[in-house]
Amino acid sequence: MYSEKVMDHFQHPRNVGEIENASGVGTVGNAKCGDIMRIFLDIDDKTHIIKDCKFKTFGCGAAVATSSMATELVMGKTIEEAMEVTNKAVMEALDGLPPVKIHCSLLAEEAIHAALWDYAEKHHIKIEGLSKPKSDIHEGEEDTEEEY
Repeated sequence: MYSEKVMDHFQHPRNVGEIENASGVGTVGNAKCGDIMRIFLDIDDKTHIIKDCKFKTFGCGAAVATSSMATELVMGKTIEEAMEVTNKAVMEALDGLPPVKIHCSLLAEEAIHAALWDYAEKHHIKIEGLSKPKSDIHEGEEDTEEEY
């Protein structure tokens, strides 16, 4: 049911962890399945190149695999190039996902965008094509019943 790449990224995820003083942090989740992804970006302020990217994901194997692949896909890219990493690109890089797990690749795209949004807000810049994330989950929120 899962490709070899999905299983590899699930069993041996790349870039797990946090970046202290990250340039941007994005956290998204899916209330129906319970997956939560947090992506940390370290972005060079002059070149806007993503120097490092880490993640922490709580969820199913597909959520871990898509987080792992998403970090691989944006590392070394400019902000503009990272904006082009879509859920379809994540799925293709993993050689596909079962239809019931496609939402995991969408979460990976949303987490990247949420981290870029956080970076843009911290640096008072506008990133062309980036809109405020709808599913950003703020740490310490009391209302866990809210749908993301």
